[in-house]
Amino acid sequence: MPQSPRVSNPLKRRRTTLTLPVDLLKQAQRIARRRELNLTTVIAEAVSEGLRVYAATKRSEEVFNGYRKALTGFSKDEMAILDGVILELPARR
Repeated sequence: MPQSPRVSNPLKRRRTTLTLPVDLLKQAQRIARRRELNLTTVIAEAVSEGLRVYAATKRSEEVFNGYRKALTGFSKDEMAILDGVILELPARR
């Protein structure tokens, strides 16, 4: 069974009100029942995972934009040469 994402300090909580689409709420309730957790925990895990994915996507975009900016001055021929360069070591057998 995969581990659930870590929610920052579960003892530090703050009450809030969320308005969710009915289908998402029902899905979260089903997951909570199936996993024998409360709804707050399921929603906190979902938000935590969503924020983790969002942050990873932003980091990837920043790296990609950095490469694109660094390679701006290369000609088509130079880019063709770079395209064939393998930037990682082959796996050892």
